[in-house]
Amino acid sequence: MSHLKMRVMDKSSEKITEDEAALYDRQIRLWGLDAQKRLRGARILVAGVCGMGAEVTKNLVLAGVKSVVLLDHRDLTQNDTFSNFLAPPDAIGQNVAMASEERAQVLNPMVDVVADPSNIEEKTEEFFKDFDVVFVSRCKREQLVKINNICRSNKILFLAGDVFGQVGYMFSDFMDHSYADEVKEKVEVPGQDQPVEETKIVRRVESFVPITQALEVDWTSPEYNKRLKRTSPSYFIMQVLMEFVSLYGRTPDPTKRDADIVELLTIKNALLDKLSIPPEKVKNDFAEFVFGQLSPVCAILGGVTAQEIIKAVSQKDAPLKNFFFFNTVEGVGIVESIGV
Repeated sequence: MSHLKMRVMDKSSEKITEDEAALYDRQIRLWGLDAQKRLRGARILVAGVCGMGAEVTKNLVLAGVKSVVLLDHRDLTQNDTFSNFLAPPDAIGQNVAMASEERAQVLNPMVDVVADPSNIEEKTEEFFKDFDVVFVSRCKREQLVKINNICRSNKILFLAGDVFGQVGYMFSDFMDHSYADEVKEKVEVPGQDQPVEETKIVRRVESFVPITQALEVDWTSPEYNKRLKRTSPSYFIMQVLMEFVSLYGRTPDPTKRDADIVELLTIKNALLDKLSIPPEKVKNDFAEFVFGQLSPVCAILGGVTAQEIIKAVSQKDAPLKNFFFFNTVEGVGIVESIGV
């Protein structure tokens, strides 16, 4: 039996108190007591307490996980308060994780919420071993790769995501993930003229890939060249933004809008040329819509991310594999399976 299966099975033995049963009554009816027990035992790391991170935190705390650690070394800015509803405006200048802790805790006193003002770059592998799920945002690409590799080595569920203005993404790596799925089938019943529909629970396994494999696809290969036309431009926009963050250590800045647009287009042209992709695959106007974090986009991406964490921890229902993109400019939310 794998370490991951042992880890998840252990969580199903968590005790639910009478107060918790009353508080979580509706969701226990929705996904069952065993699933709620697994959630009750889940230790979550939210690294990057931005607008999307706040939404992920809110949904998981309300769902009733065991604990959530908010990790972020940055100080709260006025721009942060436009999307991070956990941090009060009067806390500008304070550490964003510390400023967000109190409101997150008030959402559900039965969940342990802890703020960590450290820099994620300083964290060792031992630190991540204390978690069952790691969600990372506002990080450089090389940091995402490093943390994903640590999570894989220790059988920890890994997700990454970010929001840039009107576009955003979520990536998940659940390794070899086993889950229960409901299947409806027709069954012949003696004495009945027509078959009766029954719901059957079946176990399925989905295999995921690390983020490096999902980002380093060969688009000149027959398989992916054939898929290029129907692949969302958001995938390549995400890569451009990752490269921008890696180069400058920040996201596109509204106060440096004109200069950042020029740099984004330069990165875009170089990236698509490197990948042997026609430049028209990504329209140049994308660079006008990637500043700040819009609250509605954070809400959607944060909701989808929390949903995937809940499904993975509870082992209920098929996961989204392995990217979810939301783009208000194109008016689409789309799942892409890339590198798998």
